[in-house]
Amino acid sequence: MRTRLLAAAAALTLVAGSAHAVTVSDPTGDFLPSFVGTHDADLDVTSFGVTYEAGAAAFLFQATFAGAIDPTKAGLYVIGVNTGTGAIKPFGGIGEPKVIFNQAIVIQKSGAGAVSGHTFTATISGDSFSALVPLSFLPSTGFTPAQYGFNLWPRDGLGNNNQISDFAPQNSTITGVPEPTTWALAVAGFGLMGAALRRQRRTDLALPA
Repeated sequence: MRTRLLAAAAALTLVAGSAHAVTVSDPTGDFLPSFVGTHDADLDVTSFGVTYEAGAAAFLFQATFAGAIDPTKAGLYVIGVNTGTGAIKPFGGIGEPKVIFNQAIVIQKSGAGAVSGHTFTATISGDSFSALVPLSFLPSTGFTPAQYGFNLWPRDGLGNNNQISDFAPQNSTITGVPEPTTWALAVAGFGLMGAALRRQRRTDLALPA
């Protein structure tokens, strides 16, 4: 019985282990040297995360900034998405050649959001935003949802690249977004392993010296 429990736990944990973290931290005050705008705190990313909600068939985006989001000041947030083709690579001139995308989500400081002709509303709360974007707004061009790549860049206008204040992650994308069921398997696996080890310890203690 103990052997079967350990085997089941290991299998569940291995299944879940292929997923990696989907939240990145970004240093405070790391404005791009090319940025010509005002160094407002709400244009300075401190964390960016993505989760795929399988039940809702939607991506949940969450970001935090160095200060409260102020809609009275210039600025907006763009999330680049690579759904498979990754054809757009426009940031080599400002030191970010590996930020690759083929769709762009735009979120205003008011919470108004848009992508590919679709609209949605993001939640703005203090120094952070969260947005649930349906998968249907981001149709695949070759990748599964778990393979999509993402990068967040605030900017103080939709013009030149020198209006971009920061990237998260820097010169790369978030990829390998796990589904909630994957994390559930991980928790179940670790729980089974713990139960099996406790059972083994009780058995060992019961044996005569």
